[in-house]
Amino acid sequence: MPPLRRILAATAALTLAATAALASPEFWRTEWPDTDFGTTSVENWREIMSGGPPKDGIPALSDPDFIDVAQETRLGDREPVIAVEIDGATPRAYPIRYLTWHEIVNDTVGGIPVAVTFCPLCNSGLTFDRRVQGGVLTFGVSGKLRASDMVMYDRETQSWWQQALGEGIVGEMTGVRLTQMPTWMESWAEFRDRNPQGLVMDEPAWPRAYGSNPYVRYDSSRQPFLYNGEMPPHGIQPLERVVRVGDRAWPVSRLRETPVVTEAGVTLSWTSGQASALDSRDIGQGRDVGTIRVRDAQGRDVPHDVLFAFAFHAFWPEGTWMLGG
Repeated sequence: MPPLRRILAATAALTLAATAALASPEFWRTEWPDTDFGTTSVENWREIMSGGPPKDGIPALSDPDFIDVAQETRLGDREPVIAVEIDGATPRAYPIRYLTWHEIVNDTVGGIPVAVTFCPLCNSGLTFDRRVQGGVLTFGVSGKLRASDMVMYDRETQSWWQQALGEGIVGEMTGVRLTQMPTWMESWAEFRDRNPQGLVMDEPAWPRAYGSNPYVRYDSSRQPFLYNGEMPPHGIQPLERVVRVGDRAWPVSRLRETPVVTEAGVTLSWTSGQASALDSRDIGQGRDVGTIRVRDAQGRDVPHDVLFAFAFHAFWPEGTWMLGG
């Protein structure tokens, strides 16, 4: 087992052992004095555990700098980026090499305040509209996990949010849903070739090993990190990627065999050329996991996620598995 995997395994064992004793808001009030723990949708506090870093230990970014696509020389062709293309705004690419280390970027695109998010442990890359109840929220990383998925928080109300769901789970914003934007993850070459006049997020001014993957071979693991819930049904491996649209999930392995599938009112397509961000140490050298696009009958992009099967089953236990056949 590589050194990092040993560290992750040891950390997971210690954290799971400690969680039973510390699964109470009373242990968190010093760090979170302004969070209303009395208002929550969490029924079992043991579901919430520390991922290791404290509040803001993973520093979210706000209003990052951008450079023209033609100026970018650091990204490899196959490196994954989250593409944000909003009508009336210059298309923007948010490289996963930066999101791996920051997980949230608060930005404004075409006048819309957005949060571009990436949870490495679930492979979940989602973009949300930050406008809520007449105000604008700014998101940070809580340092907490639930079913291995990042728990975000907003700085305005100190409420906790489940990233995979885009839903408030603790505090004033409990039960509030963020609007998911129709963005997607693709290779840098795909974004660059389609948007030669586009913008790409510049390298942040933080001392991080940008371009390297701290979760080497994670998506080849048998067991998700810090996860003790049920495994997915139908013999699907827990870290197999699935495409989630609403409460339905299509295994990416199925799309590799049939690259275009039209079902349930959407068309899903798969094309090769995007590197996994959770495989090799150098993100750009990861194995090819391909790019997924999801469109409706009018050809419009549809909000979706490409996440690990265990996470879909954890948050949509009654969801529908689109297995074909």
